Amino acid sequence: MLALADPELDNGPRTEKSATMRTCAVSREARPTGELIRFVVAPSGEVVPDIKRRLPGRGLWVSATRQAVAEAVRRHHFSRGFKRDVRVSPALADQTEALLARSAIDALGIAAKAGQVVSGYAKVEAALSQRASRAAIAALIHAADGAPDGIRKLDALTRPNAGDPNAGDSSAGDQGQAPPFPIISCLTSAELDLALGRSNVIHAALLAGPASRTFLSRSQTLVRYRSADADKIAGTAARTSKI
Repeated sequence: MLALADPELDNGPRTEKSATMRTCAVSREARPTGELIRFVVAPSGEVVPDIKRRLPGRGLWVSATRQAVAEAVRRHHFSRGFKRDVRVSPALADQTEALLARSAIDALGIAAKAGQVVSGYAKVEAALSQRASRAAIAALIHAADGAPDGIRKLDALTRPNAGDPNAGDSSAGDQGQAPPFPIISCLTSAELDLALGRSNVIHAALLAGPASRTFLSRSQTLVRYRSADADKIAGTAARTSKI
């Protein structure tokens, strides 16, 4: 059963663990905690994002979008919410996005160490073309700054029956169908390099597993955060109907 917590502040990361809904300090709407970001006041008096919801102290919750965080800064919601004078960086929305991206990068790195990532155009193409390996794919990953031609060719292989010699030519009928797994492009090539420990990574395939599910969740949060910002949508959001 959903438990609605104190709409103003929580009592800390280790209390009220049953709460699955919180109230956004900006919109005043109750939302699932997965759609919100927790903020706390550091010992220095500065408001900081608690991306992993583990930092001590009472927390204030804001919808997980750049627009909401920027509005919270602009309209002084943090001072009102924490009921005290706090320091809020004008760049808090940017800092929050950077932490969300870093969280996704770390999760992808863990998935790679667990053997749940295949990287490189040729390897990804082979995985998409073979029925057995294709069945294990949980997501297709492209660098946000990758060349359109390579992205388009690999995306075509995600269509139902693509690469199946026994299926006949069904490409025309599959054009409008969603891929069987997410296609994610919320990280740049440099960020993929950092996650995977190699250079010039443009394409990767995420294989099913616990670590890959964590990356999918974190990348979804990053995409949601950016999606309300019109100048960030092109080239950075996950181009898929599901994650």
